[in-house]
Amino acid sequence: MKVGVFLEDFSPEVGGGFTIQDDIFRALIELLDDTHHSFVIFCRRAEAVNKLSTNPRLKAVDFPGTLGQRVVARAERGLGRQRQSRLEQLCKEARVEFMWFVGAEAVQIDLPYMAIVWDLQHRLQPWFPEVSATGTWKHRESFYSEFLRRATMIIAGTGAGREEIERFYQVTSNRIKILPHPTPAFALNAGPGDAQSVLRKYELRNNYLFYPAQFWSHKNHVNLLLAVAELKRKHGIDLPVVFVGSDKGNTDHVRSYATQLKLDVSFLGFVPVEDLVALYRGAFALAYVTFFGPENLPTLEAFALGCPVVASDVPGAREQLGDAALLVDPKDPSSIATAIKALDDDANLRQTLIDKGRARAQRSTAKSFVRGVFSALDEFEPVRRCWK
Repeated sequence: MKVGVFLEDFSPEVGGGFTIQDDIFRALIELLDDTHHSFVIFCRRAEAVNKLSTNPRLKAVDFPGTLGQRVVARAERGLGRQRQSRLEQLCKEARVEFMWFVGAEAVQIDLPYMAIVWDLQHRLQPWFPEVSATGTWKHRESFYSEFLRRATMIIAGTGAGREEIERFYQVTSNRIKILPHPTPAFALNAGPGDAQSVLRKYELRNNYLFYPAQFWSHKNHVNLLLAVAELKRKHGIDLPVVFVGSDKGNTDHVRSYATQLKLDVSFLGFVPVEDLVALYRGAFALAYVTFFGPENLPTLEAFALGCPVVASDVPGAREQLGDAALLVDPKDPSSIATAIKALDDDANLRQTLIDKGRARAQRSTAKSFVRGVFSALDEFEPVRRCWK
C-alpha cells in the first residue's frame, strides 16, 4: 500500500509528544527495507525530511495548514459541508491508500486510517482544567467520538488503554492494537557524558528528587512537595527537588507551595536533551506522581538511564512498569513519602530497581513499534486492495 504519514508540527519544548513522533519517524526511515509498503510524509518541513532519506519509497510533501485551519476544516465537516480538505487533496494527488496519524493531532479524512490514543483523561478526570476549561472537554469529546469510531485501527499502549477506548467509544477490540510506548532513543543510546558539569551549571548537588513534567495541574507537583515536607518533618530526610518543564499556567501555584513549605526546590524550565540525561543520572530517584495514564514516557527514560522510579499507581502503570518501580497513590502524600523513604533506607532495593528498570527499558523501542505498525498494515492490505 501507499501509506500517508501525518506528522504534527511539534518542537522539543512540547515534551513527550515530540519525543515519540521523532523517534518513530527516524525508525521508519531505518526500517524501510523491512516492508514493501511505500510512504508519503505530510509535514511542514518536507524539504528537510526529504534530505534524510534517499529511498524512493519514502518522500515528504508539504502540508502547510495551521492547527487553526485544521480545526476550522473539522468544524465545517461537522456542519455537513462536504468540501474536500487540503490533506485529502494532497492524498489524492499522491495516490495515498491509507493514512497513519503518528501523533494525537489528526484531521478527519475519507480514507482508511490508523489512529493513536495517548490518553482519554477528559472522560476519566474531567475536573482538571487542561482537559475541561475553555471548551477543551467539548472539543476533545467531539473529535474522539467521530475519529475513533471511524478509525480502521487504533493503537493503544496497554490493555487498560484498550478497555477505555472500548468503553467510551464502543470500538470493537479487534480494531485496537496494543503497541507499548517506545523507550525514547535519547535515553537508550545516551553516551557516558559529564553529569557533574551539568549539575554545576544548574547549581545542583547529587541526590535530589527529579520530576520532569510540564506544569499542568494533573502532574500533581503539589502533593509531591507535601510528601517531601513530610519526609523532612517526620523522618529527617531532607531531599532537594528538581522540577523540569514548561509553564502551562500552574508554575506560580507550585512555587507558592514550595515557599510555604520552606523546601529546597529548583525550577529549571525547559532543558536540552543532553542536560536532561545528566539530570536523570544525578538524581536520587524519579518521582513521577502524575494523575494521568495509562502510560508515561519519563518513567522509561529513567529506567534507561539508571534512575530508580517512584510512580503513580494509575490504570496501566502496572502493565508498563511491572515490578521495576515503586507505585504510589498520587492523592496521598504519605504514600509517596513512604516509597521515597524505602529507597533511602535500603540501598539494595534502590539498586534492584535500577537493574530491573534497565532491563525493562529495552523491551520496547521505536523500531519494535514501527514493526508493529508494518504488521498491522500487512493485515489490512488484502482488504484495501478491494477498491481503487
